[in-house]
This record gives sequence, structure tokens and C-alpha cells, in this order.
Amino acid sequence: MLRPNSSHIEPNHNGSTPTHPEFHDGIFDENSAGTGSVDIEQELNLLEEIILSGLHVPFTRNTLVDEDKLLDQLDFIRLSLPKALQQATEILRQKEEIILQAQEYGQQIVEAAQAKRAQILDNNEIIKQAEREASELRRKVQQECEAMMQETLEEIDRKRRQCQQELEEMRQAAIAQAQVIQRGADEYADRVLENIEEQLQNILRIIHNGRQQLQQELPPQRNS
Repeated sequence: MLRPNSSHIEPNHNGSTPTHPEFHDGIFDENSAGTGSVDIEQELNLLEEIILSGLHVPFTRNTLVDEDKLLDQLDFIRLSLPKALQQATEILRQKEEIILQAQEYGQQIVEAAQAKRAQILDNNEIIKQAEREASELRRKVQQECEAMMQETLEEIDRKRRQCQQELEEMRQAAIAQAQVIQRGADEYADRVLENIEEQLQNILRIIHNGRQQLQQELPPQRNS
């Protein structure tokens, strides 16, 4: 998360700030977050609204944005993004089931080998062969289980890196959008001030011409 134990506040279109149901007392509830679908595009629009609703400081190139709202919205998007992690968890669960099945299958074979051993106690060579086969089978099953577990861990790590990269791209896009909005606001303020300046110059020019005309019409003063 961008900030620990941050209370996510999601602004809506009428300017109010209701709290996401996934946050309880300022702590994100991952169990409740996974039960509903999240529209990432809508969350990005809300992030844009937070930036647009910021207060522009007159005569500067700065915009005041509610840092808590901005960071909380980024936190919520980050925690809502990784559906791929849920898929990776499902893959892990399925592979664990496969491993359990393989272990059960291996156990069944071992038990079958043991039953066979009990039936042919009179033949030591056959017994030794059965033990060697059971040991080899256990070794192969163990190797397959370890290989599947390693593959699952690598897949989860790859999904995690992918989610982190997507979050960083969204953060950079949000920053770029905020800069564009700020530049637009500054340009608008400059145009308004330029218009006011032109109007004041016109007024001063009219006043100056009026005074000159009045001075020309006044009679010359007589010496006392």
C-alpha cells in the first residue's frame, strides 16, 4: 500500500466522500474486497475528480489537492487491481489438489506394494524388488510434487510483478493528468489577467484623454 492503515475515502459525483465498504476503521478488509467486482475505469474517474476538485491557488501554478483522498484512492485501486493474484491462488489450489492426488496415488501404490510383499514373504528377491519399486516411486512422486510447487511459486511471483508494474503505470498516468490540468488552469488564469490588464489600460487611456481635453477647455488663469 502507499500508506499503512489509511482509510480509503471514495469521492462521488455530488462531492460527498463516502467510505468504501472494504475499509473498516481505517484498515483495508481483503476478505470483503474479494467478494465484489471493482470497475477500475470508474475508480480512475473518481481519482480524476479528486484532482479536478482541487483548489487552484490564484496567481500561481499550484493546485491544492486533498492528499488523503488521493492516496486512499490510489490504495483502493492498487488493492482492487490484482485479479491475476486471485487466478494465481486458484491455480495454486488446483495444483495442491493435483499434488494431494499424486500423493494419494503414490500411497495407494505403496500400500499395494506392501500388500504384495505380504503375499510373497517366501520369496525374498521379489520382496526386495517390491521395496525398491516402492522407494523409487516415492522418490519420483516427491520430485514431481516439488517441481509443481516451484512452478506455482514462480507463477505467483510473476503475477505479483505484473500487478506492481500496472499500478506504477496508473500512478504515472494520474500524475501526468494532474500536471495537464494544472497547466490548463494556469493558462486560463493568465488569459483572464491579461484581459483585465487590457481593460485597465483602456480605462487609463480614456481618463488621460479626458483630462487633456478638460485642460484645453479651461480658461487661462490670471495673475493676481
